[in-house]
Amino acid sequence: METKIFSQDQIDDAVKLLAEGKLVAFPTETVYGLGAIATNEKAVKNVYVAKGRPSDNPLIVTVSDAQMMSKYAKEVPERAQKLIKKFWPGPLTLLLYVKPNSLPKAVTGGLDTVAFRCPNDALTHELISKLGYPIVGPSANTSTKPSPTTAQHVYHDLKGKIAGIIDGGPTEVGLESTIIDLSVPTPVVLRPGAITPEELSNALGEKVLINSGKVSDKDVPKAPGMKYRHYAPSAPVVVVDDPQDFANIELTSATGVMALATVLKKIKLPEVNKFNLGQNLTDADHNLFGGLRYFDDKPEIKQIFVQGFNGSEDTLAYMNRLNKAAAGHHYMAK
Repeated sequence: METKIFSQDQIDDAVKLLAEGKLVAFPTETVYGLGAIATNEKAVKNVYVAKGRPSDNPLIVTVSDAQMMSKYAKEVPERAQKLIKKFWPGPLTLLLYVKPNSLPKAVTGGLDTVAFRCPNDALTHELISKLGYPIVGPSANTSTKPSPTTAQHVYHDLKGKIAGIIDGGPTEVGLESTIIDLSVPTPVVLRPGAITPEELSNALGEKVLINSGKVSDKDVPKAPGMKYRHYAPSAPVVVVDDPQDFANIELTSATGVMALATVLKKIKLPEVNKFNLGQNLTDADHNLFGGLRYFDDKPEIKQIFVQGFNGSEDTLAYMNRLNKAAAGHHYMAK
C-alpha cells in the first residue's frame, strides 16, 4: 500500500480516503493520531492491525465539537460541560457513558463508556467537519513504541500500512492528552497530561482523584495507556531521579543520555551520545518522545539514561510516560 503525505491544502484528499474506509494519520497539539471513521467497524479494526494494538484496548473518539460528541454520548453531564467550556478544544479527553449501539465494540472494547476528545488543531477540525463523522484517534505509531510528534515519525512506523498522513508539522505539546473519567461519583484522572488534576479540580469546584491502580490481565482498561507497555524504544531505559547521579554512571559510546541542557553540559565525555531535552520541564514534555525515537534509530545504543523530574503535579504527565518507557526501572546509586 502506498502511504501518501498530504500538505495542509490537501485536506479534501484525506477526507476522501477516510470516507472510503481507509486509515489516515492526522496532527493534533499533543501527538499525531491514526484516524478512521469511528462508526465504521471494519475501518476501526484495521487501526488495531496497522498499529499491532491489542484488541481490548479501547480507542479515543475524536470530534470536531461538543455537538458532534452529543450524538454518541448517552448524556453530557454538568461536569463535562464545565470542562468543555474551560478546556475544549484542547488536550483533555472526557470519559462518558456511550449511547447504546452508537459506536462499534471495536471502539469501546465492549464497555459502556467511551473517551471523547476535541483537539486544538485547525487541520483536524477541518478534516472532521468535512468528513461529517467522528474519527478514532489513537497515537499513530507501532504499538509499544514512543508516540509520534512529527509526520516523519508516523511514516517511519506505518509506511505501507496506512493510506495517508496529513503533515501539520511538529506537535506543540508532545505528550498525549489528559484523560478524566466522569462516569464515576468522584472524577478520576486516568492518564495525566498537560492539563493537571489541580486545574481540573479548580474548573469543577471539587476534588479530582488520580488513578494509581493497575488493570489486571483479564480486565478491559477504561482508557488507553492503562494496561499495556507503552513508549519503549528497543534499548532499555533507566530513569535517573537525581541529575547529579549522571556523574556516577559508567557512560560509554553504547549508552544514550537524555537530559536538560544544564545537565548535559556537565557530562564531558565526548563519546557519549546525548539528546538535549531543552531548558525546562515544558521543553522536556515536548521532546521526550523525540529523544526516545532518536535513540531507537541507533542500534549501537544498548541503554538509555533519562533525567526524571519529581515534586509537583506538573511532572505527572512526563513521569507517567517515562516510567512506562522504562518499565519502572530507576537508577540506584551504589
